[in-house]
Amino acid sequence: MTSKDWMAEAKVLEPQLQQWRRTLHRHPEVGFDLPKTRALVKQALTEMGYTPQDCGKAGIIALAGGKRPGKTILLRGDMDALPIQEESGVDFASEVPGKMHGCGHDMHTAMMLGAAKLLKEHEDELEGTVKLEFQPAEEIFQGSPDMLANGLLKNPKVDAAVMFHVIAGMPLPSGMVLVPHGGITMASCEQYHIVVHGKGGHGSMPEACIDPITAAAHIHIALQEINSREMDPHSFGVFTTGRFQAGAASNVIPDTAEMWGTIRTIDPENKVGELIHKRMAEIAQGVAAAYRCTAEVSFSDFCPCMVVDDALAENAMTYMTELMGQGVLDMSKLTGGKPGGGSEDFAFVSHEVPTVSMFIAAGNAKEGYTYGQHHPKVKFDDSILFAGSAAYSYFALRWLEEHK
Repeated sequence: MTSKDWMAEAKVLEPQLQQWRRTLHRHPEVGFDLPKTRALVKQALTEMGYTPQDCGKAGIIALAGGKRPGKTILLRGDMDALPIQEESGVDFASEVPGKMHGCGHDMHTAMMLGAAKLLKEHEDELEGTVKLEFQPAEEIFQGSPDMLANGLLKNPKVDAAVMFHVIAGMPLPSGMVLVPHGGITMASCEQYHIVVHGKGGHGSMPEACIDPITAAAHIHIALQEINSREMDPHSFGVFTTGRFQAGAASNVIPDTAEMWGTIRTIDPENKVGELIHKRMAEIAQGVAAAYRCTAEVSFSDFCPCMVVDDALAENAMTYMTELMGQGVLDMSKLTGGKPGGGSEDFAFVSHEVPTVSMFIAAGNAKEGYTYGQHHPKVKFDDSILFAGSAAYSYFALRWLEEHK
């Protein structure tokens, strides 16, 4: 079958893909708590002739092929949404208050189901096995580790892994596939939490209190010196305080003030992260002491850098060019060859088996898709779903064919 025929078959699935995606979009679920999403995926896979299996707390896997000897390739689609209130204005917007598919994982799940359909229909042609992974909890960097710990890469043993991620709001034609070079393509990420303890009291008597807000504000400012004065200017280390919380009344000095944020680096050995850890703790505790407070600093939910395999990146450029023609872009032309600051928990898999992570453009500003991922107003062009399904499945077909 030619790549043109493969795209034509995928195009036939478009109404079903859109239905799956919009149903998922209306009913977003977060983290590992995905009962409706999992039920939809399992039902769809079962109707196609698969026997979906649970993997970990909320993951699902299914196998295509295996009738002919060969290697095993893993395709990943994530399923979880974000805890944000949707403001997109689309007529299939979230019906769940405070939850939204603002990162496009509903698109990924629908694309993966389309790929599953194509692969099942051509199962006799697969020269090996395709393992289909539907992953929870990507947004909290816990889904991949959980599925890995529960045998994701075993039975059968996985030889290569592939993921796609949709992007909106970029100046790219819808449906264009971005293919990276080998090496580190996305940063690591880690959460931090700082709690500053003081002594609360009435706002009219600050002399009788120890104000943790003042100390926390100075800690926040002092932390910026790590980047500007203590790190190699050629290294990459970013920490961002995204949440600052203290008190509940305007006339009360609280007992505590808290900060939460993220640390990102592109150091595979995490030495930059270790430096940031050390200095954050020293600065937070030292500044707090200067204002008669104490501070606790903790770190959690570490996700490593995404590492793309050189050979798989070359395969990706070949296969996607065959399938998409001119609709493929060398990602370095957009990024200048620099790793992105975003993070992705499929990076855990990339440290275990050869992996490639690609992107598919899903709307630009000229087409009315102004906002990017994680924004309450972000929208994704679901006319590209069939292309995504074709890309997932065609990659698997071709890779197995060339790596017997």
